[in-house]
Amino acid sequence: MDDYVIEMLHITKTFPGIKANDDITLQLRRGEIHALLGENGAGKSTLMSVLFGLYQPDSGEIHKDGKLVKINNPNDANALHIGMVHQHFKLVEVFSVLDNIILGAEDTKFGLLHKEEARKKVEMLSRRYNLMVDPDALVEDISVGMQQRVEILKMLYRDNEILILDEPTAVLTPQEIEELIQIMKGFAAEGKSILFITHKLNEIMAVADRCTVLRKGKYMGTVDIKDTTKEELSRMMVGRDVSFTVDKKASEPGETVLSVRNVTVPSKLHNNNAVKNVSFDVRAGEIVCLAGIEGNGQTEFVQALTGLEKTSGGSITLCGKDITHATIRKRALTGMSHVPEDRHKHGLVLDYTLEENMVLQRYFEPEFQKFGFIRKKKVRSYAQNLIERFDVRSGQGPLTIVRAMSGGNQQKAIVGREIDRGTSLLVAVQPTRGLDVGAIEYIHKQLVDVRDGGGAVLLVSLELEEVMSVSDRILVMYEGEIVGEFDPKQTTVQELGLYMAGARKQPQFADAAYIKKEGGDRQ
Repeated sequence: MDDYVIEMLHITKTFPGIKANDDITLQLRRGEIHALLGENGAGKSTLMSVLFGLYQPDSGEIHKDGKLVKINNPNDANALHIGMVHQHFKLVEVFSVLDNIILGAEDTKFGLLHKEEARKKVEMLSRRYNLMVDPDALVEDISVGMQQRVEILKMLYRDNEILILDEPTAVLTPQEIEELIQIMKGFAAEGKSILFITHKLNEIMAVADRCTVLRKGKYMGTVDIKDTTKEELSRMMVGRDVSFTVDKKASEPGETVLSVRNVTVPSKLHNNNAVKNVSFDVRAGEIVCLAGIEGNGQTEFVQALTGLEKTSGGSITLCGKDITHATIRKRALTGMSHVPEDRHKHGLVLDYTLEENMVLQRYFEPEFQKFGFIRKKKVRSYAQNLIERFDVRSGQGPLTIVRAMSGGNQQKAIVGREIDRGTSLLVAVQPTRGLDVGAIEYIHKQLVDVRDGGGAVLLVSLELEEVMSVSDRILVMYEGEIVGEFDPKQTTVQELGLYMAGARKQPQFADAAYIKKEGGDRQ
């Protein structure tokens, strides 16, 4: 008889307009890593939220160690030693890292909060699992990758035995992913059980013992990883064959669309500059990727480029116009679209409807307003068109409140909105974060179509596989500086890794104020 530590039997959960989980059974063995795979909106996060007590099932039972349990809220889950790292972080932004980790599990004495032991434990866990964070930093000031580490440390701090990881690698670098995989294997060896939600088939093949596949809320089957392939898993997930390579012709760069010269951006976390004298061009008809390990200035650079932060030096020219100090709307009207790193903070208004979010940067155009009043029929028709083109799944179509949508479908809505604007420069930061293989295939095709249509694309990605397959040129950023430029056809992931880690620097970038000459040699 199998030793099941958790059994979710015939779970059904319905939201307005959609059955998220339809009679799903999931059984987790003690000491196993069990992957949960499915398209965006397939019901994976909903099922795990039922296990963690965030949702109550309409029908079905949960057993732990063979005994029926009732999980009314996350406190009940924690009491059963069930922990969860959420895809969308559950952090208090104005609190420090340490306060977020211990929140709800504080050590008090005579009614007073004692943090000394908590700090020691957090520092020990950080060192042990190579999840280094600054305990005193405010969450609102740290990167998305660092926030992910805080979520993982929250779970480790509570000594949980059943670990739910909802897209934990979405914002991690390849090196960090490999480290997390080793951590997960270590957990399993200690007897902990892991439920691992991911869209990345390579990770499933590398770390999981078994995989359960969901499609449109229904259970498609559970397979042993040793007996399956990536292709079989993708067919179970999307119901068709999926291409894992990006089909594109050679780029034909045209006029310079974006020109960045000696841009410097101050850091919020320390006295040094986060971006130091960065200079490069992006031309029409090419995809240039800014690659680097999380925390090396890419986030600050993109925020300065898109108008979310101010520069302290240098200039930015878009389509021949100086936009260094322009407003966000002026940049958008000049020809810039932006798929942001943090879709909740900078990409969507979560309590607006999907149709309202689709016209956030266009509602003032004559097509969507007349005499200052929104033309709701036009907005709905436009939103419905984008929903169909980009396969954005939601319970109530254009009227769906965005907060209620899955993370992957929120991302597809943003990508569709920004690409459809037909602007000259698309700044895409982690555009496939949290997307399934079918959606990734589609988004990559959209990026290539923007390029082939004469647009310029600046891609910022931590996914080296994506960097190598989508880019026409790669710029590596390390500690706020460009340290190398590469042709993806003439480099390797290993070579890029050395530059991303700071082990190498190309001679022409030794001077941080270097400005690349048009038509100069490339490596």
